Amino acid sequence: MNIHKQPYPVQAAAAHLLDQSGFRTKNDGDPLALLARKFGDHAAEVMTRLGASNQELEGLKANLFELEQKMARRPGGEPAEPETMGQQFIDSPDLKDFAAYRTRPSRFSMEVKATVTTAADSAGAMGTPYRDATVQLPQRRLTVRGLLPTIRVTTGSVEYAQQTTRTNNADMVAELATKPESAYAWELKDLQMRVLAHWIPASRQVLDDLPQLRGLIDTELMYGLKLKEDEQLLNGSGTGQNLSGLVTNATAYSAPVTLAEPVTMIDTLGLAILQNALALYPADGIVINSADWMIMRLMKNGDGDYILGSPSVDVTKVLFGLPVVDTPAMTVDKFLVGNFQAAATLYDRWDARIEVSTEHADFFVRNMVAILCEERLGLAVKNPLALTYGDFGRVA
Repeated sequence: MNIHKQPYPVQAAAAHLLDQSGFRTKNDGDPLALLARKFGDHAAEVMTRLGASNQELEGLKANLFELEQKMARRPGGEPAEPETMGQQFIDSPDLKDFAAYRTRPSRFSMEVKATVTTAADSAGAMGTPYRDATVQLPQRRLTVRGLLPTIRVTTGSVEYAQQTTRTNNADMVAELATKPESAYAWELKDLQMRVLAHWIPASRQVLDDLPQLRGLIDTELMYGLKLKEDEQLLNGSGTGQNLSGLVTNATAYSAPVTLAEPVTMIDTLGLAILQNALALYPADGIVINSADWMIMRLMKNGDGDYILGSPSVDVTKVLFGLPVVDTPAMTVDKFLVGNFQAAATLYDRWDARIEVSTEHADFFVRNMVAILCEERLGLAVKNPLALTYGDFGRVA
């Protein structure tokens, strides 16, 4: 190895280091050349001990380069995909301690902070090469929560005042005449938070199989919880522990004007939007069953053209300028038109949480654990006039 001649202080420092380490004798020549040779020998020894061949090192460099490229493509340095609830749970250091030191019946719980997603890749590591791909049952798209304003609360109940009376007698008044009196009244409501939960039994080995545990949480437990939440927000009866849903509290549809026959399904939705507007709650969305949306999508005019657009294009689900949410949670032949932001408020007392416990019955002696998923929430429908519920009249 050729070393450019260095100033005397540099050579002196190198010689001192070699002398202190016992690597140099008086006849070894240039100290810098000896130091470079020793460093090369040391690096080669390290690589040998690690068992790394030149081919493996090249592969490692290629992997690092690919990782750098992926990071460079991410806008703002943000992660490429959101961290799922299952990922948060399996990454928790407390879960690892629980799995390693479970010498008696015990439990571990954790609140998860991510918004639920039902994207196709939400299970993440379930598709790794180390196991066969898991075939899941189909999942319904979750929609209703996204329509509503949400408030986080720290108590088990929420009080709010709901107006029950509005008698408006405002009028023109002559000089010295008695002015008319209007009447307004409010009622104090006490909304109790409700618990929504379910659990599954599993072997203790699932705590060590982190990809499988993540898949159970993301694709089954969390999906099942949010599926029931979707149904409760829309159709909850309000009895017992059920939420009092949007449809349950909505105002019945009554056509505000009469149209010439035939009145189509699209016409009916237009009249429902008008009913909302006349109630002083201009609609901001429409909820219908997926089958009813497809029926409207297939409607044709007298020339045989599709009214909502050619089948060859991806038509935006919009009617009269309002977004249309089609979901199997809505009953076939029914519709809900509303100003959802003004109609109701969703209160989150607990975020969705996951608990693992060996305390259930004889689970400890059977090497079993219970995995529990739950949340606590409440729904207050404050303005029923902001919701119009009716049917298209296709089904008797």
